[in-house]
Amino acid sequence: MRRYVIRRVVQAAGVLWAAYTVAFLVLDYLPGDPVSAMAGQGLDQTSTDPAQIAQLKHEYGFDKPVLVQYAEYLGRAVRGDFGDSVATGRPVTSTLADALPATLQLTTAALLLAILVGGGLAVLATYTSMRWLRQVLLSLPPLGVSVPTFWVGLMLVELFSFRAHLFPAFGNDGLRGLVLPAIALAIPSGALISQVLAKSLLNTLNEPYVQTARAKGAGRARVHLRHALRNASLPALTVIGVLAGQLMANSVVIETVFSRNGLGRVTATAVGSQDIPVVQGVVVFGSFVFVLVNLVIDLVYPLIDPRIVVAGRPA
Repeated sequence: MRRYVIRRVVQAAGVLWAAYTVAFLVLDYLPGDPVSAMAGQGLDQTSTDPAQIAQLKHEYGFDKPVLVQYAEYLGRAVRGDFGDSVATGRPVTSTLADALPATLQLTTAALLLAILVGGGLAVLATYTSMRWLRQVLLSLPPLGVSVPTFWVGLMLVELFSFRAHLFPAFGNDGLRGLVLPAIALAIPSGALISQVLAKSLLNTLNEPYVQTARAKGAGRARVHLRHALRNASLPALTVIGVLAGQLMANSVVIETVFSRNGLGRVTATAVGSQDIPVVQGVVVFGSFVFVLVNLVIDLVYPLIDPRIVVAGRPA
């Protein structure tokens, strides 16, 4: 078990480094530079004193070779220091800390809602003995996966805010302001969880050990929920780990649609202004959440199926 944990931690560190490196290279190869954007020039460098631009680039280190910049940024990032925002001059950690609570609240609510609704739909679809109801329920997840998140958000605003006046359309207005964004963010994720879990359950219910449990007199609900659901949940757990990062990415769209202050809006603003320190801080934080959730899931796997650790031992 110790080797299993160490291997997963090393893999998590590798994912963080790779995400940071890719973000740095992509931002470095974008046209223009953050100092020119901050000075209001964009790609045209004729409206501001070149000496002033050169001074700002020197202050932020953008006049150094790319490899030197990368080494300096990476060294500071390892210590938890992502520098200052080029656009606002505030420390990146403070910028992210101010926006983090709202985004964590939204993504956590959306993930819990996706797990409850998606998992419940899969269990109900595979448990019911009515074929027509099973077909209807199993047809819902593909529909939910195919619907764009921004369109779902706009429809929810139109129906429940502008017409029914049940929830606020914009802003971070407490619990009521969280309902519609969480639902919009949860629908595609819940549909994917339901799709994977339902397929896994249908396959597991045909396994020999399930047939043995039925032959021994176990009730239908006991076989379904205790024997089949435990093993069938492994693929769904893997999907949940992937969705943790996807929810962070989709929050950019949802927070824009509902005009919520959070990491999504900070990211959109930083990318638009090529604010490299802020973007890198967001990328590292999103990657950290992704690897942390997946690390927890990897550690839960052996509790559900001890054969995973046994299979992972070196010969």
